[in-house]
Amino acid sequence: MKRLLLLLLLIVLVNTLASAVTFVQADERAVVRRFGRIVATPSPGLYIGLPWGMDRVDRIPVRLRRVTLGALSTTEDELADSRIPDGQLLTGDHNLVNVQVEIDYRVDETQIEKFALQMDQADRLIARVGAAALAEWVAGRSVDYVLLRKAEVPGWLVDELSKRIAPYDLGVQIENASVSMSPPAEVKRHFDAVAEAQTKIRTLVNQAEQRADSDLRAAAAEVYNMEKLASAYAREQNLAAQAEAGNFKKRLTQFRALQKQNPDHLAGIWHDEMTRLYTRMRQNGRLDLLDNHIGPDGLDITQLPLLPKKR
Repeated sequence: MKRLLLLLLLIVLVNTLASAVTFVQADERAVVRRFGRIVATPSPGLYIGLPWGMDRVDRIPVRLRRVTLGALSTTEDELADSRIPDGQLLTGDHNLVNVQVEIDYRVDETQIEKFALQMDQADRLIARVGAAALAEWVAGRSVDYVLLRKAEVPGWLVDELSKRIAPYDLGVQIENASVSMSPPAEVKRHFDAVAEAQTKIRTLVNQAEQRADSDLRAAAAEVYNMEKLASAYAREQNLAAQAEAGNFKKRLTQFRALQKQNPDHLAGIWHDEMTRLYTRMRQNGRLDLLDNHIGPDGLDITQLPLLPKKR
């Protein structure tokens, strides 16, 4: 009898220890509720609390979680009262698009208590809020914009969803989202044709812009070269004019000095110039009898420009 009593005590002690001891893994966070009230959030490791269910320990993995909604969704968060097939949204210009969204979120370790209180409905609330936000985005835009600019949606959805779920105090952080949008199968080939045509248009526009940019650069280079040549020519002409002006001033100074010494110096210069003129005229065959140049007004030997010498 004594041995049986000791065995029963041992069993009770083992069960008591087993119900009081909880081991929390490294990738988990624990929330301890005592009679329904949260009393502790122990770190990973061994936790010893009150036995026999007085302390309830919820071990919550902090890994990345995913909610899927839309055309290929198999979760229970689809809208039951929708009048169109699940995953099809109506655009602002009254067209339908197929949408599938995957939302990744993580438990916020600093708000583990909040998540413990609402973890059973976290997926459903995130899916509902995400579906509402996405429906608003699609309804406010044309089908062309939705299908061609769908790359904008993931970043926008993460920010918008983070703001919209904040009042629910779910204790989660929205990490990222992936969005797939396509036209219904009945009209997909028409949208593909439009997308192909728009791609060709963008390609032609890009090519035209590249050619225009290349032509502008070539024109700018030509203008630069012409400006450099004009500037060099202007400097050359300026230097030549300065040199000619300097020579003229020197000759003028010499002439004035010689004029003082010889009053007939100017007449001598005139005779020298006329001699050179007559020499050129004789070489070109333009020096003949003066009788041929006597007219009503007297003698006229001025014939300019000089004609080439006759052969």
